Amino acid sequence: MADEAEDAKDEPSDGEGEGEDEEGEGGRKKGQDPRKLLFIIAGVLVLVIGGLSTAYFTGVLDPVVEMVAGPPATVVTGGQDSGSNQLVFYDLPEILVNISSSDERTAYLKFRVSLELPSAKDAARIELLVPRIISDFQFYLREVRVEELKGSAGMYRLREALLHRVSAAVAPARIKDLLFKEMLLQ
Repeated sequence: MADEAEDAKDEPSDGEGEGEDEEGEGGRKKGQDPRKLLFIIAGVLVLVIGGLSTAYFTGVLDPVVEMVAGPPATVVTGGQDSGSNQLVFYDLPEILVNISSSDERTAYLKFRVSLELPSAKDAARIELLVPRIISDFQFYLREVRVEELKGSAGMYRLREALLHRVSAAVAPARIKDLLFKEMLLQ
């Protein structure tokens, strides 16, 4: 009988010790380590921020950014020119054209340009003539060869040729300069 009494002391009764199983030191429940929770939250944040930045830089979020911030401005006024006229930069839409190659492979040229105008009144005329400008660029670029675009001299010649064509298309409006914003040759 003495053995049974000792066994009873070693084993907790129904009401004793159960609280200790559920709660550890300091009243915390088992499995709620604050460091573990911190690592889980940090991991989720890293995944969310990484996913959003990847989506932004790949262009997936462009429609969302445009919806929130509004469409990109096509006319931006700059510093003062001689007199009271302000410089205006007009962004043309992106142009993609296949160009000739000496080895009969298809090559593509994708670019975006901005036109520097002497005044805002010329921007209204340019906006009406954008289809003509793009058409003139397309006709010219289909005859350009990949070899002609190599190096900075090729870029300069292309800029001068496009400036000449856009100036002829929008006359009497005046174009001060043509600026490349993006250019990709593939």
